[in-house]
Amino acid sequence: CVDLWRCQRRIYSLSVPKAIMQLPIRLHKFVWKILAPDLINIEITSPSLKLQQHVPEQRCNMSYSYSIVSATPETELNVGIFCPGGSIEKIQMRNNITISLKTFGKGFINESNHQDLKMSFVPHIKDECTFTVSPNPKAKVYLQTPNWPYGLPPYVSISWYVIVPSKQIARLGFSKDRMGIACETGRAYVNIKEETSGAEETVRREDELLPDPRNMYHNFWVNVSNCKPVDRTQLTLQFWVTFADKQIDLGIILAVVAGAGVLVAIGLTVCCVKKKKKKTQNPMVGVYNANVNTQMPGKQGLFTKGRQNNESHVYAVIDDAVVYGQLLMESNGSIAPEVDVYRPFDGPIGSLPPSPPPFSFRKDIKCSSNTEEEPPPLTDTDHDNYTFAHQKSGQLEDNGDANEKDKEDTSMPLLENKEQDGLVE
Repeated sequence: CVDLWRCQRRIYSLSVPKAIMQLPIRLHKFVWKILAPDLINIEITSPSLKLQQHVPEQRCNMSYSYSIVSATPETELNVGIFCPGGSIEKIQMRNNITISLKTFGKGFINESNHQDLKMSFVPHIKDECTFTVSPNPKAKVYLQTPNWPYGLPPYVSISWYVIVPSKQIARLGFSKDRMGIACETGRAYVNIKEETSGAEETVRREDELLPDPRNMYHNFWVNVSNCKPVDRTQLTLQFWVTFADKQIDLGIILAVVAGAGVLVAIGLTVCCVKKKKKKTQNPMVGVYNANVNTQMPGKQGLFTKGRQNNESHVYAVIDDAVVYGQLLMESNGSIAPEVDVYRPFDGPIGSLPPSPPPFSFRKDIKCSSNTEEEPPPLTDTDHDNYTFAHQKSGQLEDNGDANEKDKEDTSMPLLENKEQDGLVE
């Protein structure tokens, strides 16, 4: 590929031509050489069969395998040996590569019909090599650094992207405790990070212990970066991945149940308190509000007069016999009071207030014929129109003569009688 715009959308099939397979001789090796400029990288995929990396714990048992080598004029990186039927979906490499197919036995003629190895050109990647792994949930996958067992070249960075199914948990572990190298220049690192927001990145240097086996709940990255070692010992690293179904934690279940119980208890308490308050509350009492307008809105035209202009509430005459009937009976009066007699209202007579009661019922007045003092003048208070006097028994005896005189002649007003009595004396 010379121009990325012309070849990046094309997918090339890496399979042995049928004409070669029909030759009367046995095929031992078939090689593809793929060349690309510096800013163009190469991607190898196996969509249906996937690839399995040949490791001591997981050897290839197929009738053929692929050896992939990434080479530059300066260095050569043996990516590894792979065979169909694994977990590696694709491999991206930054340099020119050579893919060699090797056969083992006569079974290749039958198995060659299912080849699905493909390649394409992709934009530039930062790492020397990147693996995308989608493991079988029921299998244990072993992955190791390229150029095994001689180790990674200096300053080479390799990454693995592991896909975790949504309903499962991945378990990641390393085959040894340390990297086993000492750096002369730079540092060697192992970085682990889940692909989720807020995830923490785990970092280990060459002089530190590698992480213990841990659970990974999301897709995650594993990156290995090499330094320039002190001696000829190079960095070799191997790790494994297993899967298990997600199980709901018992602690989470108990926490949820406890939280629901607390909420129910709080709700019941609030309901009980409200019911108790309703039972203990005093009945509602009406409060008179003097500022409320009791007239119907829009009906003011029916009543043209207010209470100040209307004289219907003024009583012209109040019958003394009806109001003071009981007192007259106690004083042996001759007037028989009319008690509980209904008198119809004939309408207002005048604007004058009702006439005051007789002198015998005024406060602090002693009507005695033996005294020469004149009764005090009539005075009305500002607030009391009527004043009642509770007579004592002694006053009733002293007023006996006056009552007899009143009985003799009632045709003359009370004031005139008093004046005549004064002249006689």
